[in-house]
Amino acid sequence: MEQQLIDWLVAKLAADPRLDVPNGDDAAVLRPPAGRRTVFCTDMLCEGVHFPSAPDYDPRAVGHKAIAVNLSDLAAMASRPEAAVVSVSLPRSGGQSVGEALLEGMLAIATRFDVALVGGDTTSWDGPLAVNVALLGSVAAGRLWRRDGCRVGDVVLVTGAVGGSLAGRHLAVEPRVNEARLIADTVAVHGAIDISDGLALDLSRMMQASGCGAEVDLAAVPIHADAVTAAKLDPSGGTPLMRALGDGEDFELLISLAADDAERLLGAIATGRLAGWPGTPLTAIGRVVADRGLVAVSEDGRRTPLPPSGYQHAFT
Repeated sequence: MEQQLIDWLVAKLAADPRLDVPNGDDAAVLRPPAGRRTVFCTDMLCEGVHFPSAPDYDPRAVGHKAIAVNLSDLAAMASRPEAAVVSVSLPRSGGQSVGEALLEGMLAIATRFDVALVGGDTTSWDGPLAVNVALLGSVAAGRLWRRDGCRVGDVVLVTGAVGGSLAGRHLAVEPRVNEARLIADTVAVHGAIDISDGLALDLSRMMQASGCGAEVDLAAVPIHADAVTAAKLDPSGGTPLMRALGDGEDFELLISLAADDAERLLGAIATGRLAGWPGTPLTAIGRVVADRGLVAVSEDGRRTPLPPSGYQHAFT
């Protein structure tokens, strides 16, 4: 029953100093961090779209992803996670065990990133599992990263490696919250976005917001091993590079910053001078230019238009 699940969850949650009202009331009451701005994001995950259909999904992995994708949005704005509100629509059959496992997955990653679970809603129905998380973060005034700040001459950097995420990595999202914090403390980032729908598509969104374009050095794009495997199994003949540019669900960060700052940041990471850096690769893949749109630059210097490939939900 719903109340049993709520009681189970409330018993799992530790007291949090950010809350003026303990968990279990009609609404959460947070103490805003002094001198910081509140950042808000939300994401919905639907069975059969963002994770496999029953019985082929692990509710713990779904719970992890539901929190992690929101953390990735906060990372793209250099924000510190604070609190989450969770709403779930559980299957009527087996909903109690699904709900408990789902919330266990959420609690594990929430604990890692110091996120307070402060409320939400539960319903049951005869349809598929749906999960929505709304996450609150905070950032010091004047320190927020945005999509629209890229400047001509900036270097474009990407964390990690991309492509082939649907082999399973899309459920084990590792949000770059700590990486964003360290970068923000080291250099001035002009533009940032997380890669949810595809490197090329999300880069084009950042450039469009900034009123400029980008050149991408194709040989520099860090291709994940999963993209190589996926390309081998792709009957349409897609290459690992195509998958790296357009697969999506990577949840890595794309950032742009001045060339000298990029050199300083990469140098500090390479020499181990950036204390606390978790070992995540950071790669320069191109530069911001005045002409709008994306241009692919091949290893031999040939320049061709780069389509903004990626995933977009379709409506009719």
